[in-house]
Amino acid sequence: MARYRGPKLRIVRRLGELPGLTQKNCTRDFPPGQHGPKKKGGGNQKTKESQYAVRLKEKQKLRFNYGISERQLMSYVREARKRKGSTGEILLQILEMRLDTIIFRLGFAPTIAAARQLINHGHIVVNGRRVDIPSSLCKVNDSISVALNSQNFVKNLLQSFTKTLDAPYLEVNQEKLSAVVRDNVPREAVSLQINELLVVEFYSRKV
Repeated sequence: MARYRGPKLRIVRRLGELPGLTQKNCTRDFPPGQHGPKKKGGGNQKTKESQYAVRLKEKQKLRFNYGISERQLMSYVREARKRKGSTGEILLQILEMRLDTIIFRLGFAPTIAAARQLINHGHIVVNGRRVDIPSSLCKVNDSISVALNSQNFVKNLLQSFTKTLDAPYLEVNQEKLSAVVRDNVPREAVSLQINELLVVEFYSRKV
């Protein structure tokens, strides 16, 4: 399944807040495809979701928030299962250590998709070398920065949006647009509201 490129607010209405997908707020509190909430007495009882539907929804949250394909997510689940510890937490850690996610978490881009573009266009340097692969996984003690000839461009970009930095595992120098990964990502630092155990359960028979 390819990366989603359709209306973002439609996805937010269906799945809930996805900070990596969009900064826009959705004013409608009902899923897409409905013509607004029904009046009282109109049989507006909510249908209970099946266990499969609940797990699928959590899986889709990960896909759309981090902007990854189904194949990529399955690969990350396989990798998480090979490592020691909670598979769900390790899966989140892998996703949070992707270069595009870290650029987003540093506040250098308004969304993960925007961070991916910065990387694709060669604006990002890791350990002194330009990296143009958004899915590159960073490690503890990696040094990440905006390329010198791209700093003015990124500083102008930063003026177009507001983002609060909340990543205690990253040591940031805002003036130099650089950072060092000081630790692995703790579970409580993941901003996405997600039940990762349900995602692991969804893939239990697939990988």
